[in-house]
Amino acid sequence: MADVSLRQLELFAALPDFTTLSAAAAHLHISESALSQAVTSLEKAVGEQLCVRRKARGLTLTPAGQRFAEQARKIIADTQELVLGAGDGTELRGPVKLGCYSSFATNVVPELLEGFPKKHPGVRIEITVGTNEELLSALDSGHLDVALVFDVSLPVGYRRRKIYATELEVHLHPDHPLAASRTVDLAELADEPCILYDATPGTRNVTDAFAARGLEPRIVTKVPQISLVQALVGRGVGYGLLMSRPNILPMSTEGRPVVILPLDPPVTLSHVVGLWPADMSLTPRASALLDFAVEKLGGYGRPDAIPPSQ
Repeated sequence: MADVSLRQLELFAALPDFTTLSAAAAHLHISESALSQAVTSLEKAVGEQLCVRRKARGLTLTPAGQRFAEQARKIIADTQELVLGAGDGTELRGPVKLGCYSSFATNVVPELLEGFPKKHPGVRIEITVGTNEELLSALDSGHLDVALVFDVSLPVGYRRRKIYATELEVHLHPDHPLAASRTVDLAELADEPCILYDATPGTRNVTDAFAARGLEPRIVTKVPQISLVQALVGRGVGYGLLMSRPNILPMSTEGRPVVILPLDPPVTLSHVVGLWPADMSLTPRASALLDFAVEKLGGYGRPDAIPPSQ
Protein backbone atom coordinates (compact mmCIF):
# COMPACT_ATOMS: atom_id res chain seq x y z
CA MET A 1 0.00 0.00 0.00
CA ALA A 2 1.28 3.48 -0.86
CA ASP A 3 2.38 5.74 1.98
CA VAL A 4 -0.07 8.43 3.11
CA SER A 5 1.24 11.33 5.14
CA LEU A 6 -0.55 13.18 7.91
CA ARG A 7 -0.16 16.36 5.87
CA GLN A 8 -2.07 14.80 2.98
CA LEU A 9 -4.86 13.85 5.38
CA GLU A 10 -4.93 17.40 6.80
CA LEU A 11 -5.22 18.87 3.30
CA PHE A 12 -8.01 16.53 2.23
CA ALA A 13 -9.90 16.92 5.52
CA ALA A 14 -10.29 20.63 4.73
CA LEU A 15 -11.84 20.13 1.29
CA PRO A 16 -15.52 19.71 2.39
CA ASP A 17 -15.46 23.34 3.55
CA PHE A 18 -14.78 24.71 0.05
CA THR A 19 -16.50 24.69 -3.33
CA THR A 20 -13.35 25.19 -5.39
CA LEU A 21 -9.84 23.76 -5.22
CA SER A 22 -8.36 27.25 -5.54
CA ALA A 23 -10.30 28.51 -2.50
CA ALA A 24 -9.15 25.50 -0.47
CA ALA A 25 -5.55 26.02 -1.57
CA ALA A 26 -5.64 29.70 -0.59
CA HIS A 27 -6.99 28.83 2.86
CA LEU A 28 -4.39 26.11 3.35
CA HIS A 29 -1.52 28.36 2.17
CA ILE A 30 -0.52 25.94 -0.55
CA SER A 31 -0.45 26.21 -4.34
CA GLU A 32 -3.41 24.82 -6.22
CA SER A 33 -1.17 22.47 -8.20
CA ALA A 34 0.38 21.09 -5.00
CA LEU A 35 -3.06 20.50 -3.50
CA SER A 36 -4.21 18.81 -6.69
CA GLN A 37 -1.17 16.54 -6.60
CA ALA A 38 -1.86 15.63 -2.96
CA VAL A 39 -5.44 14.66 -3.84
CA THR A 40 -4.28 12.61 -6.84
CA SER A 41 -1.76 10.77 -4.64
CA LEU A 42 -4.47 9.94 -2.11
CA GLU A 43 -6.78 8.66 -4.84
CA LYS A 44 -4.03 6.37 -6.11
CA ALA A 45 -3.36 5.14 -2.56
CA VAL A 46 -7.00 4.28 -1.81
CA GLY A 47 -7.86 3.15 -5.34
CA GLU A 48 -10.99 5.30 -5.58
CA GLN A 49 -12.00 8.70 -6.92
CA LEU A 50 -12.38 10.99 -3.92
CA CYS A 51 -13.49 14.20 -5.60
CA VAL A 52 -14.59 15.62 -8.93
CA ARG A 53 -12.53 18.57 -10.18
CA ARG A 54 -14.31 20.35 -13.02
CA LYS A 55 -12.81 22.59 -15.69
CA ALA A 56 -14.53 25.58 -14.12
CA ARG A 57 -12.56 24.67 -11.00
CA GLY A 58 -15.62 23.53 -9.10
CA LEU A 59 -15.00 20.89 -6.45
CA THR A 60 -17.34 18.11 -5.37
CA LEU A 61 -16.46 15.22 -3.09
CA THR A 62 -17.67 11.78 -4.10
CA PRO A 63 -19.44 9.67 -1.43
CA ALA A 64 -16.12 7.85 -0.93
CA GLY A 65 -14.39 11.22 -0.62
CA GLN A 66 -16.87 12.42 2.00
CA ARG A 67 -16.28 9.29 4.08
CA PHE A 68 -12.52 9.64 3.63
CA ALA A 69 -12.58 13.31 4.74
CA GLU A 70 -14.63 12.42 7.81
CA GLN A 71 -12.21 9.65 8.80
CA ALA A 72 -9.22 11.90 8.06
CA ARG A 73 -10.57 14.50 10.48
CA LYS A 74 -10.89 11.87 13.19
CA ILE A 75 -7.32 10.70 12.62
CA ILE A 76 -6.03 14.27 12.81
CA ALA A 77 -8.01 14.93 15.99
CA ASP A 78 -6.72 11.71 17.57
CA THR A 79 -3.17 12.65 16.62
CA GLN A 80 -3.57 16.08 18.21
CA GLU A 81 -4.88 14.46 21.37
CA LEU A 82 -1.90 12.09 21.39
CA VAL A 83 0.50 15.04 21.21
CA LEU A 84 -1.38 17.10 23.80
CA GLY A 85 -1.51 14.13 26.17
CA ALA A 86 2.18 13.41 25.88
CA GLY A 87 3.08 15.87 28.66
CA ASP A 88 3.21 15.09 32.35
CA GLY A 89 -0.59 14.89 32.53
CA THR A 90 -0.90 17.36 35.40
CA GLU A 91 -2.58 20.11 33.38
CA LEU A 92 -5.14 20.17 30.60
CA ARG A 93 -3.99 22.11 27.57
CA GLY A 94 -5.18 22.75 24.05
CA PRO A 95 -8.40 23.93 22.39
CA VAL A 96 -12.06 23.18 23.08
CA LYS A 97 -14.43 24.02 20.24
CA LEU A 98 -17.74 24.80 21.95
CA GLY A 99 -21.00 25.51 20.16
CA CYS A 100 -23.91 27.27 21.86
CA TYR A 101 -27.50 27.77 20.76
CA SER A 102 -28.02 31.43 19.96
CA SER A 103 -31.05 32.15 22.16
CA PHE A 104 -29.28 31.49 25.47
CA ALA A 105 -25.62 32.11 24.52
CA THR A 106 -25.50 35.50 26.25
CA ASN A 107 -26.81 33.86 29.46
CA VAL A 108 -24.33 30.96 29.50
CA VAL A 109 -21.15 31.72 27.56
CA PRO A 110 -19.89 34.69 29.65
CA GLU A 111 -19.85 32.60 32.84
CA LEU A 112 -17.95 29.80 31.10
CA LEU A 113 -15.44 32.11 29.44
CA GLU A 114 -14.81 34.00 32.65
CA GLY A 115 -14.45 31.07 35.04
CA PHE A 116 -13.14 28.06 33.10
CA PRO A 117 -9.79 29.60 32.01
CA LYS A 118 -9.05 30.45 35.66
CA LYS A 119 -9.47 26.78 36.53
CA HIS A 120 -7.71 25.43 33.42
CA PRO A 121 -5.39 28.16 32.09
CA GLY A 122 -3.88 25.81 29.52
CA VAL A 123 -7.19 25.35 27.71
CA ARG A 124 -8.38 27.72 24.99
CA ILE A 125 -12.15 27.90 24.35
CA GLU A 126 -13.28 28.61 20.79
CA ILE A 127 -16.95 29.66 20.65
CA THR A 128 -19.45 29.16 17.83
CA VAL A 129 -22.98 30.52 18.27
CA GLY A 130 -25.72 29.34 15.92
CA THR A 131 -29.03 27.65 15.26
CA ASN A 132 -29.74 23.99 15.98
CA GLU A 133 -29.17 23.13 12.33
CA GLU A 134 -25.83 24.96 12.19
CA LEU A 135 -24.55 23.41 15.41
CA LEU A 136 -25.55 19.85 14.48
CA SER A 137 -23.88 20.25 11.10
CA ALA A 138 -20.70 21.56 12.77
CA LEU A 139 -20.69 18.63 15.21
CA ASP A 140 -21.10 16.11 12.40
CA SER A 141 -18.29 17.66 10.34
CA GLY A 142 -15.88 17.71 13.28
CA HIS A 143 -15.78 21.49 13.58
CA LEU A 144 -17.10 21.36 17.16
CA ASP A 145 -16.19 19.17 20.12
CA VAL A 146 -19.50 19.70 21.92
CA ALA A 147 -22.55 21.96 21.65
CA LEU A 148 -24.97 23.34 24.24
CA VAL A 149 -28.55 23.03 22.98
CA PHE A 150 -32.09 22.47 24.22
CA ASP A 151 -32.89 18.77 24.63
CA VAL A 152 -35.94 19.18 22.39
CA SER A 153 -36.59 17.64 18.95
CA LEU A 154 -33.02 16.36 18.62
CA PRO A 155 -32.22 13.63 16.07
CA VAL A 156 -30.74 10.27 17.05
CA GLY A 157 -27.03 9.57 16.88
CA TYR A 158 -25.84 11.88 19.65
CA ARG A 159 -24.77 11.52 23.25
CA ARG A 160 -25.80 14.16 25.74
CA ARG A 161 -25.17 15.40 29.26
CA LYS A 162 -27.69 17.47 31.23
CA ILE A 163 -26.49 20.94 32.19
CA TYR A 164 -29.55 22.66 33.71
CA ALA A 165 -33.33 22.35 33.82
CA THR A 166 -35.42 24.64 31.65
CA GLU A 167 -39.09 25.25 30.84
CA LEU A 168 -41.33 27.62 28.92
CA GLU A 169 -42.03 30.91 30.76
CA VAL A 170 -44.26 33.84 29.92
CA HIS A 171 -42.83 37.36 29.51
CA LEU A 172 -45.35 40.13 30.21
CA HIS A 173 -45.49 43.91 30.28
CA PRO A 174 -45.73 45.10 33.93
CA ASP A 175 -49.18 46.62 33.23
CA HIS A 176 -50.59 43.37 31.85
CA PRO A 177 -53.54 42.07 33.96
CA LEU A 178 -51.71 38.75 34.54
CA ALA A 179 -48.44 40.39 35.63
CA ALA A 180 -49.47 40.40 39.30
CA SER A 181 -50.09 36.63 39.30
CA ARG A 182 -47.69 34.10 40.81
CA THR A 183 -48.17 31.74 37.87
CA VAL A 184 -50.06 31.79 34.57
CA ASP A 185 -52.16 29.09 32.95
CA LEU A 186 -51.55 28.78 29.20
CA ALA A 187 -55.30 28.98 28.61
CA GLU A 188 -55.28 32.52 30.01
CA LEU A 189 -53.00 33.58 27.15
CA ALA A 190 -54.93 32.09 24.23
CA ASP A 191 -56.79 35.30 23.39
CA GLU A 192 -53.87 37.61 24.14
CA PRO A 193 -51.51 38.95 21.42
CA CYS A 194 -48.46 36.68 21.15
CA ILE A 195 -45.00 37.68 19.93
CA LEU A 196 -43.54 34.43 18.60
CA TYR A 197 -39.84 33.68 18.74
CA ASP A 198 -39.49 32.23 15.25
CA ALA A 199 -36.65 29.68 15.44
CA THR A 200 -36.16 25.94 15.89
CA PRO A 201 -37.13 24.55 18.38
CA GLY A 202 -38.75 27.72 19.82
CA THR A 203 -41.63 27.88 17.35
CA ARG A 204 -42.54 24.24 17.85
CA ASN A 205 -42.33 24.56 21.66
CA VAL A 206 -45.06 27.20 21.62
CA THR A 207 -47.37 25.71 18.99
CA ASP A 208 -47.13 22.21 20.52
CA ALA A 209 -47.84 23.58 24.00
CA PHE A 210 -51.05 25.24 22.87
CA ALA A 211 -52.10 22.30 20.69
CA ALA A 212 -51.75 19.92 23.66
CA ARG A 213 -54.44 21.98 25.41
CA GLY A 214 -56.65 22.19 22.33
CA LEU A 215 -55.75 25.87 21.96
CA GLU A 216 -54.15 28.13 19.39
CA PRO A 217 -51.99 31.20 20.10
CA ARG A 218 -53.07 34.56 18.65
CA ILE A 219 -49.79 35.44 16.97
CA VAL A 220 -49.47 39.13 16.07
CA THR A 221 -45.85 39.02 14.91
CA LYS A 222 -42.94 36.63 14.48
CA VAL A 223 -39.37 37.73 15.17
CA PRO A 224 -36.03 35.87 14.83
CA GLN A 225 -34.32 37.24 17.96
CA ILE A 226 -34.94 36.81 21.70
CA SER A 227 -33.99 40.45 22.30
CA LEU A 228 -36.70 41.56 19.87
CA VAL A 229 -39.31 39.50 21.71
CA GLN A 230 -38.30 41.14 24.99
CA ALA A 231 -38.19 44.62 23.45
CA LEU A 232 -41.72 44.27 22.07
CA VAL A 233 -42.98 42.87 25.39
CA GLY A 234 -41.36 45.83 27.14
CA ARG A 235 -43.37 48.16 24.91
CA GLY A 236 -46.63 46.34 25.57
CA VAL A 237 -47.11 44.97 22.05
CA GLY A 238 -47.88 41.49 23.40
CA TYR A 239 -46.54 38.65 25.51
CA GLY A 240 -43.71 36.26 24.77
CA LEU A 241 -43.15 32.58 25.60
CA LEU A 242 -39.47 31.76 26.02
CA MET A 243 -37.47 28.94 27.57
CA SER A 244 -36.10 29.84 31.00
CA ARG A 245 -32.43 30.86 31.14
CA PRO A 246 -29.91 31.56 33.91
CA ASN A 247 -28.35 34.99 34.49
CA ILE A 248 -31.34 36.86 33.05
CA LEU A 249 -32.59 40.29 34.08
CA PRO A 250 -36.34 41.10 33.91
CA MET A 251 -35.66 43.91 31.48
CA SER A 252 -35.67 44.51 27.72
CA THR A 253 -32.61 45.66 25.79
CA GLU A 254 -34.15 49.16 25.87
CA GLY A 255 -34.12 49.12 29.68
CA ARG A 256 -37.88 48.64 30.01
CA PRO A 257 -39.08 46.27 32.78
CA VAL A 258 -40.52 42.87 31.89
CA VAL A 259 -42.32 40.45 34.21
CA ILE A 260 -41.27 36.80 33.83
CA LEU A 261 -43.60 34.18 35.31
CA PRO A 262 -43.72 30.37 35.34
CA LEU A 263 -46.57 28.52 33.69
CA ASP A 264 -48.81 26.31 35.81
CA PRO A 265 -49.23 23.57 34.81
CA PRO A 266 -45.60 23.65 33.57
CA VAL A 267 -45.00 23.42 29.81
CA THR A 268 -42.10 22.07 27.69
CA LEU A 269 -40.09 20.71 30.62
CA SER A 270 -36.62 19.94 29.39
CA HIS A 271 -32.89 20.54 29.87
CA VAL A 272 -30.07 22.36 28.20
CA VAL A 273 -27.58 19.61 27.39
CA GLY A 274 -24.04 19.20 26.18
CA LEU A 275 -24.32 17.31 22.87
CA TRP A 276 -21.75 15.41 20.79
CA PRO A 277 -21.84 12.66 18.12
CA ALA A 278 -22.33 9.15 19.51
CA ASP A 279 -19.37 7.82 17.52
CA MET A 280 -17.00 10.44 18.95
CA SER A 281 -15.32 10.51 22.37
CA LEU A 282 -15.16 13.76 24.30
CA THR A 283 -11.66 15.11 24.78
CA PRO A 284 -10.58 15.55 28.42
CA ARG A 285 -10.81 19.32 27.85
CA ALA A 286 -14.39 19.18 26.53
CA SER A 287 -15.38 16.86 29.38
CA ALA A 288 -13.86 19.25 31.93
CA LEU A 289 -15.75 22.15 30.34
CA LEU A 290 -19.06 20.28 30.72
CA ASP A 291 -18.13 19.50 34.35
CA PHE A 292 -17.61 23.23 34.90
CA ALA A 293 -20.91 24.11 33.19
CA VAL A 294 -22.79 21.68 35.46
CA GLU A 295 -20.96 23.06 38.52
CA LYS A 296 -21.88 26.67 37.70
CA LEU A 297 -25.29 26.27 36.03
CA GLY A 298 -26.61 22.90 37.19
CA GLY A 299 -28.53 24.35 40.15
CA TYR A 300 -30.61 26.62 37.91
CA GLY A 301 -34.23 25.86 37.11
CA ARG A 302 -37.00 23.98 38.87
CA PRO A 303 -35.73 20.38 39.23
CA ASP A 304 -39.02 19.43 40.91
CA ALA A 305 -40.83 20.35 37.69
CA ILE A 306 -38.84 17.89 35.58
CA PRO A 307 -40.55 14.49 35.23
CA PRO A 308 -38.50 11.58 36.66
CA SER A 309 -38.31 9.99 33.20
CA GLN A 310 -36.14 12.89 32.07
